[in-house]
Amino acid sequence: MSWESVIGLEVHAQLATKSKIFSGAATTYGAPPNTQACAVDLGLPGVLPVLNEAVVRMACKFGLAIGATIAPRSVFARKNYFYPDLPKGYQISQYELPIVEKGQMSIEMEGAEKIIGITRAHLEEDAGKSLHEDFHELTGIDLNRAGTGLLEIVSEPDLRSAKEAIAYLKKLHSLVRYLEICDGNMQEGSFRCDANVSVRRVGQTTLGTRAELKNLNSFRFIERAINYEIERQIEILEGGGKIVQETRLYDADKNETRTMRSKEEAHDYRYFPDPDLLPLVIEAEFLTQIRAELPELPDEKKHRLMKQYGLSAYDAGVLTSSRELANYFEETVTAAESDPKLCANWVMVELAALLNKHNLEIAASPISAQQLGGLLRRITDNTISGKIAKEVFEVLWQSPGEADTIIEQRGLKQVTDTGAIERIIDEVMANNPKQLADYRSGKEKLFGFFVGQVMKVSQGKANPTQVNELLKQKL
Repeated sequence: MSWESVIGLEVHAQLATKSKIFSGAATTYGAPPNTQACAVDLGLPGVLPVLNEAVVRMACKFGLAIGATIAPRSVFARKNYFYPDLPKGYQISQYELPIVEKGQMSIEMEGAEKIIGITRAHLEEDAGKSLHEDFHELTGIDLNRAGTGLLEIVSEPDLRSAKEAIAYLKKLHSLVRYLEICDGNMQEGSFRCDANVSVRRVGQTTLGTRAELKNLNSFRFIERAINYEIERQIEILEGGGKIVQETRLYDADKNETRTMRSKEEAHDYRYFPDPDLLPLVIEAEFLTQIRAELPELPDEKKHRLMKQYGLSAYDAGVLTSSRELANYFEETVTAAESDPKLCANWVMVELAALLNKHNLEIAASPISAQQLGGLLRRITDNTISGKIAKEVFEVLWQSPGEADTIIEQRGLKQVTDTGAIERIIDEVMANNPKQLADYRSGKEKLFGFFVGQVMKVSQGKANPTQVNELLKQKL
């Protein structure tokens, strides 16, 4: 019998608030160590936490976006454990009564839609950070992150492969950025994932013993870690062994997971309601206000682009993978006043290639949507060819300017004069009598040779459509 994997993900999305969840301390990333941890974050005697309304708004936004139930009453609890970067000795979180429950998200796998359940999303505070690299045989503790607001998003064990897990994660990553509740920066730790992985025989309904994978900070590493863990568990079970419930770390250098500690159960944390925080009560009017603030969500935008611009599901999916990319595309179409498919191709191919090469996000593109639209307008009105457009595009990337100015200054306008193109064709035919004779004797593949020669003589400026039509007549 074959095996199947069962995967559930716990995602910690750091909420994009200016201050922390229970204190007024700043959340700016990259500040000098321990300069943004106040008395409340450190749990000093006599201090009291005060809930930040902005984190509640963000949690409700997320819940509404996934069609979840927003609890009219939720409770904060203390999760007790000892770790050097947790100065209070407990983490304020939500346990029995979370703010968001029972939502869902769809993913697309090989053209088919699959619904992934989201069990809950609850608010909690982040811990500090342990630093090992800069201290010989010691650990440094930076408490700047302690107390930063988190939304922990827990999926149902509905995922059956690493590829499905990554599709779900990317969709979730896109959603929190659309909602502007998290910047999604995985390198800075503002979007982190733990994966619960188990395997069972195909056809079984009971879940196998799971391992929780930690230290996953990129989509590529998450996929590799899950695949490794699935293979590890199958190998143990087929060898007659048993899986131990534990927490495992992923080592990206060795591409392996290894034991970190035995997996804790909820009772190990001794959860109890936080006596310093009142229950959180959310009124219907508050939710109505937040619902009105929701932006156009990724799936809605994808279907609109398909209908409005005649794009394929694939193209619309790529362009709506981020809110910024979708906005850039629509601004390009407006500026180009032309074929949306042409605009989509340039954004997804030429622009994307240079952004990837220079490791830039779309927001940092040296070429604005207006500049790109201006360039594409000159393709559709036959001022320049697609080939010349790529040359202009490279110039725009290197230095600020407008396509029209570059075309004019460099003499790049397309030759559309029929007489001028005919003269070039006559010259090419006269200079290549053998190829001409071969073509006329039946070697039709030489047509491409003549096209290339005409374009070469015209320095790429001859209108390709006219060149093809006139060549067919002349040859």
